[in-house]
Amino acid sequence: MILKTFRWAFAVTALGLAAGVLYDGWAAFGIVAILAVLEISLSFDNAVVNAGILKKMNAFWQKIFLTVGVLIAVFGMRLVFPVVIVAITAKLNPYDAVHLALTDKNRYQQLVTDAHPAIAAFGGMFLLMIFLDFIFEDRDIKWLAWLERPLAKLGKVDMLSVCIALVVLLITAFTFATHAHQHGGAHADKAQTVLISGIAGLITYMVVGGLSGYFEDKLEEEEEREEAQRSGGTGSPVKLAGQAAFFMFLYLEVLDASFSFDGVIGAFAITNDIVLMALGLGIGAMYVRSLTVYLVRQGTLDDYVYLEHGAHYAIGALAVILMVTIQYQINEIITGLVGVVLIGWSFWSSVRRNKRLAATEGATETDSVPVP
Repeated sequence: MILKTFRWAFAVTALGLAAGVLYDGWAAFGIVAILAVLEISLSFDNAVVNAGILKKMNAFWQKIFLTVGVLIAVFGMRLVFPVVIVAITAKLNPYDAVHLALTDKNRYQQLVTDAHPAIAAFGGMFLLMIFLDFIFEDRDIKWLAWLERPLAKLGKVDMLSVCIALVVLLITAFTFATHAHQHGGAHADKAQTVLISGIAGLITYMVVGGLSGYFEDKLEEEEEREEAQRSGGTGSPVKLAGQAAFFMFLYLEVLDASFSFDGVIGAFAITNDIVLMALGLGIGAMYVRSLTVYLVRQGTLDDYVYLEHGAHYAIGALAVILMVTIQYQINEIITGLVGVVLIGWSFWSSVRRNKRLAATEGATETDSVPVP
């Protein structure tokens, strides 16, 4: 099962490492390997969240996620995205941006660094909305019950998550503007960029998430109607399923894009060569994709019920980190460890819960055995 699920990831690893050696020798081999590990460690929580969405899709859309989705993730986010960001912020055409990336790597890195506030604001707001909508929803299974119960009650207030996200964005932009003003105003104009980018991230989440939720609800209604009447409704279930799956797929891609921001930015701490960056992060992205499918097919999220909670708390932490990095630098190791620790903790809690339930069931069965 593992070999079948991860076979493409293994193949891409071999090709990517070989391409690194051919491109710039054995030093490049090491850099590509380090970048791959960085991407996997930073994106493990991404795989868990993706699995929660992907398990709602049929085999066809899971295959699309692993083919078309991989092309978008690897080439779009890990190679094209940094070039597009430079082209927009430096007001260059795409050809000049690519030429700059290949010929003047230090200047290219500087331009990407200058664009970081806009990237972090967009991704941070998108991820923050995912986290807030999760913790404000009343769930049957609660991990940190002492925290999740009162938050679920607060979640009954309409648009609370949007209000909180906007308050966070305003505080971030105001703090950034104040800091820039106190230090000579070098980045004063960036405060407006942060505000606009953050609002764009919020709108993107609401549009894509809203559409996927709408079609998912429509699909559930159609299935319930069919089950009750045993006859077709006025709409087409196949079409609704396709629409629902398409928007969930679109939601997954935007989610992956937001998760990849920290990986792309963190990669510059290791190299400013976009070819090596694309190879290393691309290998890591393949493992994240394969791990997502593995979690779905093994039913891991059903067996370890707190994993999804841990991943969403990791999303919340990453959102906060992204917003903080607009003004302050945070080591990528800390970013990666936060996610790993939260998911590890939720996994351990799930194991303890399963043992407790098994012990309870065993005791119940013993009590129910009649005494001869």
